[in-house]
Amino acid sequence: MNSARRAVSAARGRKSSVLLARANAVNAKLGIDASVIRKRKLPLYADAQSLVVVEIGKRRRRHRLTPPAARAWKRMKAAAHKDGIGLAIVSAYRGFDRQVAIIRRKIAEGQGIRRILAYSAPPGYSEHHTGCAVDIGTEGCDELEEIFELSAAFAWLRKHASKYGYFMSYPRGNKYGYRYEPWHWMYRKR
Repeated sequence: MNSARRAVSAARGRKSSVLLARANAVNAKLGIDASVIRKRKLPLYADAQSLVVVEIGKRRRRHRLTPPAARAWKRMKAAAHKDGIGLAIVSAYRGFDRQVAIIRRKIAEGQGIRRILAYSAPPGYSEHHTGCAVDIGTEGCDELEEIFELSAAFAWLRKHASKYGYFMSYPRGNKYGYRYEPWHWMYRKR
């Protein structure tokens, strides 16, 4: 390995160490034990640095993705539309601090950590931090509910999403211990 590559690798290692230390400190304050994260082998994700608005949601929320994920989303959505399928983003990029706020809100509502972590990633471990994950909805279907798997949109995604670099992250019995999320898809370079 040449010196430039070693320097880049060392810088990434330092950045990852800083993120891990921040995630551990914040999660400890939230009551999330680091051993739970290690046991589930959750990958650590840094916040995306470059984002573009890809869609404006029903509640006027600006949904942002990385430029490659946004281009793939637009192509996929257009192809689905041609086939008579409506796809809409319910949630996209969500930074570390927003994830903290979501966990705090759920704790304040009286939810226990175990229940929270069945559906939500601890701060630092959410695919949404990458700017490549989307929660998808479709007309006539409750958002963020398993019923989405019965929709024509879900059937279309299962058949076609991989052509655009999108894959369902949390199928039934997924290795990370999250509940089944048929609406959650992540862009991974093809």
